Amino acid sequence: MPDSQALFISHGAPTYVYDDVPARDFLCGLGKNLPRPDAILCVTAHWETDIPTLSATPAPKTVHDFGGFAPDLYQIEYSAPGSPNVAQQVATALDTGGIEVAIDGARGFDHGTWVPLAIMYPDADIPVVQLSVQPGSNPETHFKTGRALSTFMDRNMLIIGSGGITHNLREFGKTPIDGPLAIEAKTFADWWHKKASDQSSWRDLMDYRERAPHAEWNHPTCEHILPFFTVLGTGNHATRLHSSDTYGMLAMDVYGFH
Repeated sequence: MPDSQALFISHGAPTYVYDDVPARDFLCGLGKNLPRPDAILCVTAHWETDIPTLSATPAPKTVHDFGGFAPDLYQIEYSAPGSPNVAQQVATALDTGGIEVAIDGARGFDHGTWVPLAIMYPDADIPVVQLSVQPGSNPETHFKTGRALSTFMDRNMLIIGSGGITHNLREFGKTPIDGPLAIEAKTFADWWHKKASDQSSWRDLMDYRERAPHAEWNHPTCEHILPFFTVLGTGNHATRLHSSDTYGMLAMDVYGFH
């Protein structure tokens, strides 16, 4: 297993928490084999704000921010503690990096956070702080945020970007659920892997809207790819650790950064 202290996780649908799919099996193993962190910072696609905002709730509630699923999914509680102290440390690092930042003392865990963490760390005993994304901003700004966070890479904090390499829910049901990944999604995910693997090509990632094949098809809105740029900024190398798909249109790729 890699020694990455930063990850990008494609979190899929909320049912990912119990679906019998390869991506879930991979995350189970990853959580067991990574060094145990003292704290987790999760950059979640499901928290959108005007400026980067950190959660500082001591005991965050589990937020079931979705609809139309089986009742048992709404009974899941992820009871990991928050950490106002870690939130303040991260806020100080961002401020030092010239990034305006806010703190929210009431934010609960959205499913971008609790779904992957419930798979990786089911004991829910590691403090978790969330960081929002800014859809009104751009990839470069999120990358800059990641650079400011890079100071935590050697402090035993696990930084997770939770979103999706592809995220076009408008196509749900239009492609066979049990079939191969739609060609538009596969082409995009393969292009992303090629560019992410070569630091000299990261500029192409920043300009993915203009340069990536089927960019608008895969990301009609940008919030699910923005966490990637934050964690990209934490390191100098990106490695695809896992590649699979689900529902015929979601690439479930996981990346590590160091």
